Amino acid sequence: MKILVYPHAMEIGGSQLNAIELAAAVRDLGHEVAVIAEPGPLVERVSSLGLEHLPLDAGRRRPSPATVRLLRRLIAERGYDVVHGYEWPPGIEAFYAAGRRAAAVCTVMSMSVAPFIPASLPLVVGTHELRERTARGRPGPVHLIEPPIDVDANAPGHPVDGFRARFALDEDHFDVVVVGRLVQELKLEGVLTAVDVVGELGRELPVRLVIVGDGPARPAVEARAERINTALGRRAVVLTGRLDDPRPAYAAASVALAMGGSALRALAFARPLIVQGERGFFELLTPESCGRFLKQGWYGLGDGNGPVRLATILRELVAHPERGAELGAYGRDLVVLRFGLRRAARVQEQIYREALAWHSPARELASTAGRVMSYKLRRRYRRLRGTAARDDFNAVAGSGPDSRPVSRPVGSR
Repeated sequence: MKILVYPHAMEIGGSQLNAIELAAAVRDLGHEVAVIAEPGPLVERVSSLGLEHLPLDAGRRRPSPATVRLLRRLIAERGYDVVHGYEWPPGIEAFYAAGRRAAAVCTVMSMSVAPFIPASLPLVVGTHELRERTARGRPGPVHLIEPPIDVDANAPGHPVDGFRARFALDEDHFDVVVVGRLVQELKLEGVLTAVDVVGELGRELPVRLVIVGDGPARPAVEARAERINTALGRRAVVLTGRLDDPRPAYAAASVALAMGGSALRALAFARPLIVQGERGFFELLTPESCGRFLKQGWYGLGDGNGPVRLATILRELVAHPERGAELGAYGRDLVVLRFGLRRAARVQEQIYREALAWHSPARELASTAGRVMSYKLRRRYRRLRGTAARDDFNAVAGSGPDSRPVSRPVGSR
């Protein structure tokens, strides 16, 4: 097969890393695979994996008729069999571009599926719970691929000395490591809570928070970190900025604080994991809590009591390092057995084969365009009012397979 993979962005994040690494793994099964995407840090990752990168204009509209025309031309000129969009704008564009000449596939790594995604478009989601809800009443196929991890490239023993030296991180601290985009949506609440908790625990324990990433919320995090560091008289909170290769940060962690794909990458390094969500959700991954995350995804909604919960977890891990080592080994085994990249590539290959035999009804072209336009107009109106904090698809549409607010791709931003 000839496959064109279209990530939603090229900033470092879970959804787009999954798209690129899975594209290379499918290529290794004997297929011809290229990646079409805007400029960004992950273009280097595309090239390092030996994949062809086809450029897109970073300033384009999303979704864009011009991008649809470009995809159609590539299908005609290069004979692509499948166009695979990650998240809803690329998925919509792939749907309109494919027509009868190719198959379109859409992967959604968010916690909900936008209700205007065509009902017949073959869909891939990342959790059992979301697959079950989405499949109800949806005529098109709904597949499950849990976020895949390259367990060979992400593994215990990765070198950390250079990372520690670069950021002056001695080994006398218990390092809580967060890797991800610093954005308001999903992430900021939990990161600021972690800063405050480390500020409190740091009065009596050698706890340090290492935040790896960049984004529009960085000034808010830096301001909070500066206050904590000044109060404690030491670097209890360290911001490294974005790292093109964050593996040394994961490997250097005493414990990882993460959600989505970042959570699974931390487990691959045999680090104990605290799953972060929203509304004060923090929960330690254990054999007892694992089933919940396998069903709902590496995320959760709390009851607002996050600071107390996070402090309790960290106190336990600092006091009992053997407990952290035990949980790290458990997490590594879990990722290797269930989330390995090669296994996911074989599932993805079969999804492509099934998509080639599936055709969407022509009437969906007009209805989908109308629903997307309605969403964009309402989104613009809420932005003008200052009330658009996130893509709450279900609040916009008033219906859909999921009644909960939608989030951006977990671990992607």
